Amino acid sequence: MGPLRLLAASCLLAMSRCKTVRYRTDEEGAPGTVIGTLADEMPVKAPGEMSFRLMRQFSNSSLVRVREEDGQLSIGEAGLDRERLCGQAPQCVLAFDVVSCWRERYRLVHVELEVRDINDNAPRFPRAQMTLEVSESAAPGTRLPLEVAVDEDVGSNSIQSFQVSLNSHFGVEAQTRADGARCADLVLLQELDRERQPSYTLELVAKDGGSPARSGTATVHVRVLDANDNSPTFARGSVTVELPEDAPPGSLLLDLDADDPDEGPNGEVVYAFGSQVPPEARRLFRLDPRSGRLTLEAAVDYERTRTYELDVRAQDRGASPRAATCTVIVRLADVNDNAPRISISALRGAGSAAGVAYVSEAAASESFVALVSASDRDSGANGQVRCSLRGHDHFALQRAYEDSYMIVTTAALDRERIPEYNLTVVAEDLGSPPFKTVRQYTVRVSDENDNVPLFAKPLYEVAVPENNPPGAYITTVVARDPDLGHNGKVTYRLLETQVMGAPISTYVSVDPATGAIYALRTFNYEILKQLDLRIQATDGGSPQLSSSTLVKVRMVDQNDNPPVIIHPVLTNGSVEIGVSSKTSRDSLVAQIKARDADDGANAELTFAFLEEPQQDLFTINPSTGDIVLRGDLSEELGQLFKVILTVTDNGRPPLATTATVNFLVTATAPSSIQEVAKPSSWEGKALQWDIPLIVIIVLAGSCTLLLVAIITIATTCNRRKKQGFAAAPSFGKEPAPPVAIWKGHSFNTISGREAEKFSGKDSGKGDSDFNDSDSDISGDALKKDLITHMQNGLWACTAECKILGHSDRCWSPSCGRANPHPSPHPSAPLSTFCKSTSLPRDPLRRDNFYQAQLPKTVGLQSVYEKVLHRDFDRTITLLSPPRPARLPDLQEIGVPLYPAPSTRYLGPQTDTTEKV
Repeated sequence: MGPLRLLAASCLLAMSRCKTVRYRTDEEGAPGTVIGTLADEMPVKAPGEMSFRLMRQFSNSSLVRVREEDGQLSIGEAGLDRERLCGQAPQCVLAFDVVSCWRERYRLVHVELEVRDINDNAPRFPRAQMTLEVSESAAPGTRLPLEVAVDEDVGSNSIQSFQVSLNSHFGVEAQTRADGARCADLVLLQELDRERQPSYTLELVAKDGGSPARSGTATVHVRVLDANDNSPTFARGSVTVELPEDAPPGSLLLDLDADDPDEGPNGEVVYAFGSQVPPEARRLFRLDPRSGRLTLEAAVDYERTRTYELDVRAQDRGASPRAATCTVIVRLADVNDNAPRISISALRGAGSAAGVAYVSEAAASESFVALVSASDRDSGANGQVRCSLRGHDHFALQRAYEDSYMIVTTAALDRERIPEYNLTVVAEDLGSPPFKTVRQYTVRVSDENDNVPLFAKPLYEVAVPENNPPGAYITTVVARDPDLGHNGKVTYRLLETQVMGAPISTYVSVDPATGAIYALRTFNYEILKQLDLRIQATDGGSPQLSSSTLVKVRMVDQNDNPPVIIHPVLTNGSVEIGVSSKTSRDSLVAQIKARDADDGANAELTFAFLEEPQQDLFTINPSTGDIVLRGDLSEELGQLFKVILTVTDNGRPPLATTATVNFLVTATAPSSIQEVAKPSSWEGKALQWDIPLIVIIVLAGSCTLLLVAIITIATTCNRRKKQGFAAAPSFGKEPAPPVAIWKGHSFNTISGREAEKFSGKDSGKGDSDFNDSDSDISGDALKKDLITHMQNGLWACTAECKILGHSDRCWSPSCGRANPHPSPHPSAPLSTFCKSTSLPRDPLRRDNFYQAQLPKTVGLQSVYEKVLHRDFDRTITLLSPPRPARLPDLQEIGVPLYPAPSTRYLGPQTDTTEKV
């Protein structure tokens, strides 16, 4: 393991450092010419896994192209022209930086490309025609300076030699200037004789050292002047001057003095710059033509040009002026007058804004961020620069090469905690005093989806009143994600679960954008008291991150259910309770039980009578519903007391239920009344049953009873068809037993014959709470029908009866059996109709046969219950007389009058009792 760890550490160290790669290529190469491949220079050989990018600082990417896959360097479309790139510099090096990436590790590669010169430029002279003047008295060896030829190539490809056309008086001699340029002087080989030859025309050729060599020519015209015996002379032929670069304009550099022993104009010397002094030097320096004082005309810059060579020519003013030349070399001394310059380059494509770099918050430690290049135009210690980074300890500077540094990360970054870093790069030279440059740089952290959406609360509890409308707003859950863009965009959804066998999405809905929760149905507190939701928040990153929260929706009870009386069982909103006349005072006669489906105060019930019973006979406990007898019933036998009972809850607003309670005073023992008033233990248990179950049982029992009744009726009809209607009791003069009927609120008795007046026709309305028009048995209707039928002769037999038989009009009712039980009122014996009475038909008129069903009205139902309770069971049988009989006149018919028992009402009397 030791060697492997050492090898891994060496690789990581190599990846974090900068590597310098040097290449050479000739200028004017064709575009696309391959220079080299950076992948071959890398310590890790991983073809296909590395990528290379050119740094932004190398602005002119048209010169050199870098292939991303393997870092192959090739000549760009613009080509490489060394003279355009570097001018006359002896060495032309094109430097740029490339970033390599291998397995998320970035490495900086510094490339130095040396562009070598080729002989692509020929020497040329500034002018094709040059004119020189020389005195005839000039001594052999006199030098005549020629204009400098220019060759843009350098080294051996620059000018190497000069040649002059063949002649006997002049030769050419090449010289090397202080700045390295080659120039030529025309040298006089022998004395001249102006009278023999006043001028010479020579061809001057300049050749370079290339292969093949190139050359340039110019024509030199030499004019011979008349003799001036003495020439001006300088004390020294060459003078060197040191000048600080910060010298102010007007400073004196040198006071030149040339001596000419001649007299007069031939001895007067004037000074001027030679033809070889460039225009830039003429702008910076001034030479006084009379005094020869050399002064500084404009500020100089050591960093631009370090040495100036000035040719000063002194010439007399004779007819044939003689001249002398002195070379003045001005050397500039460097002064720390330039502050360091800082250039910061981010990774190409990482960010478009200047002065801003971007780095991912997921970047590892020591990841490359930007390249810092510092330079100082000064020289020596004044040009040495030190750099430092300030602002935050999450970043540091690492030296890349020479005066270049890398900004790298030193710790893990978190955009949500620090989204942006403002760094300060300080560059300071070593001059005295030192110059300092400060550069602000911003590093922005790119977002990564590294944060889960967080809800404001882990648990939401909200109360919603029941009976809310569908679509009602419930609450809003909010989740925050500190990430940016899609990474921080939160959407909400409802996690599916089952509530009472149905998906929870059928109860509520969630707005995916806002987190608002809405109800999809109306909630009922009595069915669902609490609804637990789980909401999930998911961001839009890749991969997506999510979290969830629990929302507990508690239903608030509303007073929406009225009380329900469960004991005793009501029939059409009323109940009859029998009370013995022997019951003592303050005895419990009944117990009303009710319940409310609501909760809390909405289910607290209060019992009361709307109007107190007469003589305060009965009172009810407001809390328990116990009805207690407060009076004496010994004298009230057979009386009926009506009470309006109300049960009210304590809701806001309160809801109430009313019922009619009829207290019937009977002669039975108190124990039996107590049994009626108090529910048995079985009934108490039944009250605890589920209401839907009770309803189902009742409906099933009713259907069963109805089916049994239908089968019984059908069986009876079939039996009667088989037996026929043979013998029937005769219709004589024996009076039929009286029949008791319910009229208004009391019993009345009519003759048995009048029972035929009751219609057996069903109204088709089914069981109704009101009397049908065909079943009205009130006193007025009974009288009217009786008289009408008698007047119409419905009971009269005719002569046709002897031949054809009797019709339905001939039948009269009779009582089948007597009441075995005595009536509590002897003067008014009671009897009842059987609930189903069949009317026989005449054998000769079979179509008139029909079943007679007495309508089950409220009044008759009460009669049935009372009679059954007192064991009265009488059946009316309509018999067909076997022989004709005389129909009595209306005056002969006697209808006994039975007084109705007195009845007391707990309310206003709407009508009075009528006697028939």
